[in-house]
This record gives sequence, C-alpha cells and structure tokens, in this order.
Amino acid sequence: MAAYILRRLLFVIPTLLGIMIINFALVQFVPGGPIEQIIAQLEGDGDVLAGITGDTGAFEIESSGENEYVGARGLPPEYLAELEAEFGFDKPPLEQFVNMIWKYLRFDFGESYFRSISVVDLVIEKLPVSITLGLWSTLIAYLVSIPLGIAKAVRNGAPFDTWTSALIIIGYSIPNFLFAVLLLVMFAGGSYWQIFPLRGLTSDNWDQLSMIGKALDYLWHITLPVLSTTISAFATLTLLTKNSFLDEIKKHYVMTARAKGLSERKVLYGHVFRNAMLIVIAGFPSVFIGVFFGGSVIIETIFSLDGLGRMGFEAAVARDYPVIFGTLFVFGLMSLVVGILSDLVYVFVDPRIDFESREG
Repeated sequence: MAAYILRRLLFVIPTLLGIMIINFALVQFVPGGPIEQIIAQLEGDGDVLAGITGDTGAFEIESSGENEYVGARGLPPEYLAELEAEFGFDKPPLEQFVNMIWKYLRFDFGESYFRSISVVDLVIEKLPVSITLGLWSTLIAYLVSIPLGIAKAVRNGAPFDTWTSALIIIGYSIPNFLFAVLLLVMFAGGSYWQIFPLRGLTSDNWDQLSMIGKALDYLWHITLPVLSTTISAFATLTLLTKNSFLDEIKKHYVMTARAKGLSERKVLYGHVFRNAMLIVIAGFPSVFIGVFFGGSVIIETIFSLDGLGRMGFEAAVARDYPVIFGTLFVFGLMSLVVGILSDLVYVFVDPRIDFESREG
C-alpha cells in the first residue's frame, strides 16, 4: 500500500502542472487583462487609482487653477510600462509561468491586484462560509440519503419506493438557485413568512449573545443556504445507496445467512450494510470537496454570503490573476490529495481491497 500511495503522490505533480499550464495558456488568449481593467476603471472613476496606488498626484494637472483628471485622455505610456513591470507582464509568458510555479511550490501566492491583501489571507477570510455550506450540506445529505436508500432497497417496487423516487427526481431536477429563490420567497419575508433571515451568517448583535444564543443564531442563518445547496445531492446518494444494497442482497452470502435463521434486521445491518456502504462511505471526501468548491457561487450571491465561490467569480471578472491561479493551485492540490484519501478510506472500510495487486 505504501508503494501505491507513493506512486499516487508522484502522479500529483504532473497532473497539477498540467492543470496550471492549461489554465495559464487559456488566460493568454482572454481579452481584458488586469492592465485593461485598471484603464477601464480609471476612465470611469478617478478614485479607483487611489485605491490601487495610494497616490493620484501623477495624474492631475493644473488647468485654470483647478485639478483636472487626465485619465479620460489616456494614461501616460511610462506609467503603463510601470504597471506591466509591477504585475510581471513585461516578461515573456514562459518566464511568467516558471516564476509563478516556483513561488507556488514555496506556497507564496502573492497579493491580490485590487484588494491589497495576500491571497492566503483572502482565502482564510472566506473559508468559514464555504466550510459551513460544504460540511453541513454533505452531512445532511448522508444522514438523510443513507437511511432513505436502505428503506427504498428493502421496499423495492413497493408504493413507498415509487413515490419517494418521484420526489427525489423532482428535487434533483430543480436547480439549486431556483430552490433558493423559492425558499426566500416562502420563508424569508418575500411574500409569505418571515421565519429565517435574508442574508449573512450571523446577526448584528452576535457579540452580545450567549454561547447557546450564538449557536442558535448560526443555525438560524445557515438553514436556507444549506437546504438550497443540499437539494440536488439527495438523488445521487439515495439511489447509490439503494442500488448498492440491492446488489448485495442478491448475493449468495445473504441467502446463506437467511437460511441459517438469522433475522432480517441482523442480515441487513450485520452482513449487508458494511459491504453495501463501501462505495458510499468511501466517497465522502470527494463529495465534500465537490460541494465545498463547486456550485456555491449563485447560492452565496443570493444569500449575500462572502465565500470562496463568490470570491473566485469576482476574481475572474476583475482578472485578478494571483487570486485565480493561487486558489486554482491550492484547490487542485487538495482535490488530488482527497482522491488519495478516498482510496485509503476504501481500504479502511474493507481491508480486503488491495490497490497494488489490482495495478499489477
């Protein structure tokens, strides 16, 4: 097993490098880089320059005794050259990429072009929201889907199986952002009941609340966003659990256990459960990563949550390359490592699995 893990870890390097090369190459062909973004902002709002450089004196001239902004008439070429040098765009693309990867290998992700904050600090600032959505959504999906999938397998073909399948398909077909809007309209004061808050993770008086009050306030705020994120996960996990149980129930060891006079409950949970849950439990890390990193942009926007999804979208729109590539590197590395962890969980759940022999 150690040799298999070592091979997988070594495979992470070319895979991650390939991801970065493809995305870096794509960025070279996308119009409107950071320099163009700054020029566009300056032509429409002189205050943006102060937020970027902290000094607007170089862009003001004396005219009739008053300061006049010259950005609308074009920025000085020498300043554009300084911007390119500051961002590293004065170097060839290959040199830019090599320098970026060398820094990332040392976990030096630089600073955001437009926020004057390091990428690491920015990610840490947004993590609580994404962890909340990812962890709670995954846990709720498993806690509901596994018992429901088992019940559907035991009652396969019965009315219970039919109408629950219909509900699951309906829930899966509803986009999570549309479900989020429906929840807001129904339960957040849209048109019916004002039961849950409209935005944020905490109330304004959070600091004045007791520990229990803070916990209840936190749960009160995350209810609607978590439900919106979880709705589409029920179908896959429930049907996966059901099919896993059905496959195991038809095997000979189950018939042998029943022939020995074991109760149906003991057969189901003493023999079938461990084997049937192998693929479901082992997939937990990858499911969590999927919920954690994907599909949260719209949900975070709808509920005014400032998380990683929204941060990534804003960075892509603003062409904030340090944030884009820094988070891409970290998240890509985490996804590849989670793939290895999933294999380890497989072995932990069922020691009979030997990946080295399968590779051979």
